[in-house]
Amino acid sequence: MTLDELNSLDIDGARHFFRQCCTSDHWLEFMANNRPYSSQDELLSTADTSWSACGEKDYLQAFAGHPKIGDVNSLKAKYANTRDMAGHEQSGAATASDETLKALADGNTAYETRFGYIFIVCATGKSADQMLSLLNDRLNNQPEHELTIAAAEQHKITRLRLNKLIEWRQMA
Repeated sequence: MTLDELNSLDIDGARHFFRQCCTSDHWLEFMANNRPYSSQDELLSTADTSWSACGEKDYLQAFAGHPKIGDVNSLKAKYANTRDMAGHEQSGAATASDETLKALADGNTAYETRFGYIFIVCATGKSADQMLSLLNDRLNNQPEHELTIAAAEQHKITRLRLNKLIEWRQMA
């Protein structure tokens, strides 16, 4: 999709587009209602501004939009289902051993028990073992600090998805 096409979508179409990037209602409403965007830089700058105006409720809503890491089979399916649209976003887990995938699933359960939401990490360029190490390290964080880290990771993911959706649709 080009910026011109994004700008010309009706409001529901724009909401749908932005929901693919982040499921915080506050964030996506801000993005949909601040069109037109004259450049990719303006789009990303607006995404930054909108995310910086979000709070804990918005973060949790965005986190809830991610598939939950459960058992090994659902984890494998999650990566398979996002491969075409998200490109290399989660490719590090595609070749992970079953043991690592199981440890990720178990670690996510422990993380969710501790913090109340799933483990959020910008997985682009990270192997499953690196993500597991990050998960284990972050389990020791204080809840307020971890929320800040998770929100920053969510924002990285959102920016990557914005860029990929625009580029991906242009190539299609």
